[in-house]
Amino acid sequence: MTNVLEKVRSGREAAGERWRGAPRWVRWALLIAVIAFFYALPNKEFYQYLGPIPTPGANFTQVMFTVSIYVLLAVGLNIVVGFAGLLDLGYFGFFAVGAYTVAVLTSPSSDLKTLWPWLLAVPVAIALTMVSGVMLGTPTLRLRGDYLALVTLGFAEMIRIGAVSSEFLKGQRGFNQIPHPPGEYADGKPFFGVLDARPYYWLVLTVIILVVIGVRNLTHSRVGRAWISIREDEDAAQLMGVPTFKFKLWAFAAGAAIAGLAGALFAGKQNFVNSQNFELLNSIIILAAVIFGGSGNIVGAIVGGGLVAYMIERFRGIELLGVELYEYRFLFFGLVLVVMMIFRPEGLIPNRRRAAEFKDRRKEVTVGE
Repeated sequence: MTNVLEKVRSGREAAGERWRGAPRWVRWALLIAVIAFFYALPNKEFYQYLGPIPTPGANFTQVMFTVSIYVLLAVGLNIVVGFAGLLDLGYFGFFAVGAYTVAVLTSPSSDLKTLWPWLLAVPVAIALTMVSGVMLGTPTLRLRGDYLALVTLGFAEMIRIGAVSSEFLKGQRGFNQIPHPPGEYADGKPFFGVLDARPYYWLVLTVIILVVIGVRNLTHSRVGRAWISIREDEDAAQLMGVPTFKFKLWAFAAGAAIAGLAGALFAGKQNFVNSQNFELLNSIIILAAVIFGGSGNIVGAIVGGGLVAYMIERFRGIELLGVELYEYRFLFFGLVLVVMMIFRPEGLIPNRRRAAEFKDRRKEVTVGE
């Protein structure tokens, strides 16, 4: 078994070297083909030829919208966990802040009665979520490891309990008639309607591409190098003159802003927001997605977020011996994670530094034996 795994790892490393050594135009052509594939994916004329990929028990375009939201959240959390090395168990709380901000500003059932258009509320949601990230991080980012994880876990629970018990946030009654994003066809029919989820998926996919470009540029800048130094050894980074607290706060704020944007997109699609949309389990799923895909790698976070969300929805409508498998979706999800952590703890597509670390550890274990 060990020899098989080593051969698989060697093949994957060789493939990675071939990719990095390929001409630039080849890589760009492949990237454009992949993007075109995902833009075409929610069209029935396309996905009906993809065999078992479409979900039989759920609307496939709706599933793809859910997957895209999870991917966007995974990219945002990867900044905090993957690049800066901060363990955040309450990331979904920022998602809730973004969704509720849009709901409060746009819904007729809001006590404010401002009735803003969705597009005007989105930047306010992003800004408010970023501020909430700074407010949470300022007193807590001097903590590390498990202590920081507990604080962020408490933050997510505070948001959820506040949403349940607050009359201003309407509890389980929630906010309805949240406006959709703007846009019309030539005949005046709204582009973002109620029944067709494809325009929302395309919108989120476009946002993901823009966010990935921004995050990639950021991680290749001085800020990104500071995050990596903090992740590797915070004390050493501080001794070398890196203002660790400031850069950790930046990571928290950037991750929170992306989660707030995802929440705003979710609210615009669902047309309804209440406290049941923001369970703590969702924070754990997003964190598991980042680790599953490969913490510290943008492509790994995208793959992890997409696979985890799709894996959970794939069981909907499937029965085995009269048993609805969707009821046991988290059991299967947990088993996959356990197997993954045993045989590939660095994730499906880890960054090169993390992959090298695990390779060195395996060599040490082999030598010790």
